Amino acid sequence: MSTTAQAQGVEGRKAQPDHLGHVIFITAAAAMGGFLFGYDSSVINGAVEAIRGKYDIGSAALAQVVAIALIGSAIGAATAGRIADRIGRIRVMQIAAVLFTISAVGSALPFSLWDLAIWRVLGGIGIGMASVIGPAYIAEVAPPAYRGRLASFQQAAIVVGIAVSQLVNWGILNLADDEQRGKIAGLEAWQWMLGVMVIPAVVYGLLSFAIPESPRYLISVGRTDQAKQVLEEVEGKSVDLDVRVAEIDQAMRSEERSTFKDLLGGRFGLLPIVWIGIGLSVFQQLVGINVAFYYSSTLWQSVGVDPSSSFFYSFTTSIINILGTVIAMVFVDRIGRKPLALIGSVGMTISLALVAWAFSADLVDGKLPHTQGVLALIAAHAFVLFFALSWGVVVWVLLGEMFPNKIRAAALGVAASAQWIANWAITASFPSLSDWNLSGTYIMYTAFALLSIPFILKWVPETKGKALEEMG
Repeated sequence: MSTTAQAQGVEGRKAQPDHLGHVIFITAAAAMGGFLFGYDSSVINGAVEAIRGKYDIGSAALAQVVAIALIGSAIGAATAGRIADRIGRIRVMQIAAVLFTISAVGSALPFSLWDLAIWRVLGGIGIGMASVIGPAYIAEVAPPAYRGRLASFQQAAIVVGIAVSQLVNWGILNLADDEQRGKIAGLEAWQWMLGVMVIPAVVYGLLSFAIPESPRYLISVGRTDQAKQVLEEVEGKSVDLDVRVAEIDQAMRSEERSTFKDLLGGRFGLLPIVWIGIGLSVFQQLVGINVAFYYSSTLWQSVGVDPSSSFFYSFTTSIINILGTVIAMVFVDRIGRKPLALIGSVGMTISLALVAWAFSADLVDGKLPHTQGVLALIAAHAFVLFFALSWGVVVWVLLGEMFPNKIRAAALGVAASAQWIANWAITASFPSLSDWNLSGTYIMYTAFALLSIPFILKWVPETKGKALEEMG
């Protein structure tokens, strides 16, 4: 590419699109998959105790029904990229929307515990696909000058989806007179909770027909004229479309597909930087954050909070999660990744320790004593806030930046897989652990939060202000 063409390309990357509102609509439509990701991940929170009662199952079987969606998520995440390269990003979104819709209907009308588990797996596959294809599509369609801000739509959509699912669950519970198995129009409340997801699933599917295919995919399959139309639509008429197409084509040709073999080396089998990525992913889950989203209503009911209030606290926790995410998005580029992660680790350690102490109190008439009950509520909300303003965002930023170019794709895949596995382990183990000793369970989460502090100080690199090419 000539120097003049490169200069034109740089100017194009700085250009503002003619219709920024349309670009925001395209990004928001793609991020609807993130909304479904958050909604489906958290909606089960409202149905846990009702499922236990309806099918008369113990904690171990209940945990598998809750956690089994994560197995589907791992499958969806592992296959979405390859499928998208073959049939396009939009088609993968539509497949995910169909899976979400089928899962919502099936979960609302299960014949037995086992087919409920199957519908959960299908929904999980949709989650996994959405978790991969949404950020990839947004990065490929967003104008370069706005990419960072538009990429944040995905995380924002996830936390909003979590909050909306808790608000809907609370509303449905109130309609059912605070009974999770109370009837509304012939169906139990928990069935409505799982079934309502069909609405955003259908909206996601319809929106996918209203947005363009990724120009990167179009160029890869030789549909250059269509790619130019999309680039003009999202980057503006002032952009030299031939130069932009050449840039994208050259970038794709120069990319090396990393494999697992590229990650091997070092004293313990994998390269040290890969182990650090795995450590970040695992610590993010082992502090027990998903207990707050999968089991919080069950958790509060187990210490004497009435169902309606427990659902309301689940909703307020989700609002705190949104607030913390916004704080992280504001400060992650200002104060750096490591300082933010350290602030979060210290805050989570203190908060979890307070929760563990509060839950160690003996119940009085089936409830925590007033002081411990108030402290548990405050500390649990503080834990979610410290997680959201740090590890909830920082880990994904670091994983996207810290690996050398040659191994980035493969290393990200390994780190993401480790995260799904750790998520499954925490989700599947919590009911049994809480039956054993609720305070002891939170002491374990506190220990992981504490261990994350020396891990950050000793091994995690600071990537603020560094070009991706500098990562080694």
